[in-house]
Amino acid sequence: MKLLKAGPSPFVRKVLVTLHETGQIGDVEQIDVVASPISPDPTLTSANPVGKIPALIRDNAPTLYDSRVICRYLDAKAGANLYPESRIWDTLTLEATADGILEAAVLIIYEERFRPSEKVSMEWIEGQWGKVARALDALETRWMSHLTGPLDMGQIAVGCALGYLDFRHEVRGWRTGHDALAQWYARFAERESMKATLPAG
Repeated sequence: MKLLKAGPSPFVRKVLVTLHETGQIGDVEQIDVVASPISPDPTLTSANPVGKIPALIRDNAPTLYDSRVICRYLDAKAGANLYPESRIWDTLTLEATADGILEAAVLIIYEERFRPSEKVSMEWIEGQWGKVARALDALETRWMSHLTGPLDMGQIAVGCALGYLDFRHEVRGWRTGHDALAQWYARFAERESMKATLPAG
């Protein structure tokens, strides 16, 4: 298998953490591509027509894309039970909440980097951060019992989301008002899979 990835993408990190946690990291060749929202790499668009990373190229099978699809596939392939049937809907909802944080956080970066400075909308940026803030509140008030349970994909996704907030939006101080979540993340970030996939650049 070949994993198309770019820079410090938090969605790629989800896949890499999953590969580590399921013992498959050595089974995948990692290929760096350009994933610009304006002019993505032809290698990427030939694998994923919408030009987004990650994309997982498989031998003699269609390419998989979207981190949720890829992680679900890798979990099934390894039989790792990161999507446990006993709490599948909670796990999927928690993963979707984390991905929502990531989508909003990445869109803020896109607004600042790819739009001409005179056209950057602070109102739009704050609207995106509002999504992040509401999701953080939900994690703090509704999801701590799940986060402290057996490892699943919801936890991996949340860990990657919080790591990305530290990486790209540290000035926002997401830990303020989220003491339980901050304590959980401090422990989760010590997992070998998280330390091996720390973003840089």
